[in-house]
Amino acid sequence: MKKVLSILMVAVGLVMVSSTVKAQTKIGYISFNEVVAAMPDAKKADSALVQFRDALIQSAQEKENALNEGIQKFNADSAKMTTAVKEVKRKELQQKLTELQGEEQRIQQELQKKQEELSEPIQKKAMEAVQAVAKESGYTHVFPKEYLIVSPPGDDLLPLVKKKLGLK
Repeated sequence: MKKVLSILMVAVGLVMVSSTVKAQTKIGYISFNEVVAAMPDAKKADSALVQFRDALIQSAQEKENALNEGIQKFNADSAKMTTAVKEVKRKELQQKLTELQGEEQRIQQELQKKQEELSEPIQKKAMEAVQAVAKESGYTHVFPKEYLIVSPPGDDLLPLVKKKLGLK
């Protein structure tokens, strides 16, 4: 009898602990991309990235123009050049062409690096705001809205986070 009574007490205790844990769980979700997109810093970063991209493209176009001019000059003057000079000039032009062919990949790498550099502080600020709102409002779980297919009922934290960041 004592065994049955102690097992029953443990079971009742577990049920009470389980219901206490459920009562303390508060779930929210947020579209992190919307938060970042609404921030004025993000618009400034996008503008800076576009200017940086345009500068890289202009630089590549200048290199291409210089190569084309070099080829035209070589074609025009090649009749007056010795075989050794022609060979040196061809190698120079071939090297410039090879560099130009790798330019697109270099531009993409530079753009990606610049984008990460510009977006990191913005994302950090947004994440800190989400965490602060969750803590202030007592949320135990905050999920990214973009990845939820099925979820328990929760609150959209976007308005609270926008308010925290001073956004409309």
